Amino acid sequence: MKEKMKKFIDCYIPTETCNLRCHYCYITQNKKFNNKLAQFKYDAKFIRKALSKDRLGGACMFNLCAGGETLLAEEVIEIVKELLKEGHYVMIVTNGTLNSRFDKIAQFDSELLKHLFFKFSFHYLELVRIKKLNDFFDNIEKMKKVGASFTVEITPNDELIPYKDEIMKLCEEKLGVLCHLTIGRKNSGEIPVLTNKSFKEYKEIWKSFKSELFDFKAKIFGQKRNEFCYAGDWSLYVNLVSGDVTQCYCGVKIDNIYRDINKPIKTLAIGNNCTLAHCYNGHAFLAFGCIPELDTPTYDTLRNRKLNETEEWLSLDMKDFMKSKLKDTNEEYTLKEKKMINKKNKLYQNIKKIAKKIVRSKR
Repeated sequence: MKEKMKKFIDCYIPTETCNLRCHYCYITQNKKFNNKLAQFKYDAKFIRKALSKDRLGGACMFNLCAGGETLLAEEVIEIVKELLKEGHYVMIVTNGTLNSRFDKIAQFDSELLKHLFFKFSFHYLELVRIKKLNDFFDNIEKMKKVGASFTVEITPNDELIPYKDEIMKLCEEKLGVLCHLTIGRKNSGEIPVLTNKSFKEYKEIWKSFKSELFDFKAKIFGQKRNEFCYAGDWSLYVNLVSGDVTQCYCGVKIDNIYRDINKPIKTLAIGNNCTLAHCYNGHAFLAFGCIPELDTPTYDTLRNRKLNETEEWLSLDMKDFMKSKLKDTNEEYTLKEKKMINKKNKLYQNIKKIAKKIVRSKR
């Protein structure tokens, strides 16, 4: 019987430094680089217990992403291993340049590697600048050979336009297929697209990559979500250092995974109270089904590429798990429950606003 996803756990690692300096990175945009690595208070085994299958209700999809480069903090390797040993599936966002980290991961048991996925961020201009282009593709090949799944995506930006054909040719040579595209964004206000072009021009320039990921993100980009969203229950946003659990990138803090690991983690769906201008990472939250009535592609179709009839970027186990929709393993609320959750959210949001005003008045 194929395993289904119980929850999507998006994990933030507060490392705000990197060996690259991409101008489109939101850490660069907000001048938040502090050259400090995440300092974990708990070891990997304790973190595994805090995020056990029993506590979460089943196998979950974890996404590990830092403010800077995720794999700079050495502890991340052991945390990933323990989460895999627990029976979860793990995705790692990385720039693919830290050779020693991939050498260690390559030593994982083959059964664990089947449940591991890398999102290799292809920062072409920076890789050329620091002479790491070959290392990037070598590490992709290394993970592919040991049975891990992966995707390769580039952030299309105006500075990259003159190199577009060059990049496409390189992808065909090194990967056998074109990479995927995400959408660059300004981390402010309405979270607009990071380009001086019109959105129509931007899409036209980059459509030649034929990326399902880009097409879906473009479709939902800028669309305010007013439907009832189960983020905060079916999915959680967790700071792996502090342990704080919030509903999503917006919303309120609802628990701490380290406070009492013998108790269930508290949940509170955002409902109809999303304060974001749009769901800019909806390729994950919406594709996994946090808004169940939305008709979206499954996550595997947004990440995979097929080289031929027998070779593709996703392992069979990972592909099947990524096909999951969260409504298959979670109960939808009644209308009465939705109304109660919306009331509770509005109360908590008002308390949060009052607390902010008090803090500002004391400065």
